[in-house]
Amino acid sequence: MRITDFEFGSIRVDGERYARDIVVDGGRVSKRKKKRSKELRDEYGHTPLSARENIPWDCERLVVGTGAYGSLPVMDEVREEAERRGVELVVLPTADAVKVLGGKGRKRTNAVLHITC
Repeated sequence: MRITDFEFGSIRVDGERYARDIVVDGGRVSKRKKKRSKELRDEYGHTPLSARENIPWDCERLVVGTGAYGSLPVMDEVREEAERRGVELVVLPTADAVKVLGGKGRKRTNAVLHITC
């Protein structure tokens, strides 16, 4: 899997452009389904990443891209669940997260990438 051309509102994965948040699970890309977290939007000022979502936990490392400006809140419950499962959680602005995903690590890595703010 190759992630390229990240810019505000757009990301390209294996040559296909996405204009929405994505989840990378075992090399497969799907839309981030944040409906379960929407009710928390008013509390956080933004729809956060919560443990209510379908997070791709079957990995050694989970990279969360928090957007172009790092604005995606990651709830403590996600951090706690990662620790409970023994998954290394890496939370970075999306441009930096893309660099981590492009690295040559040995770890099985999944991702949740926010592509706007």
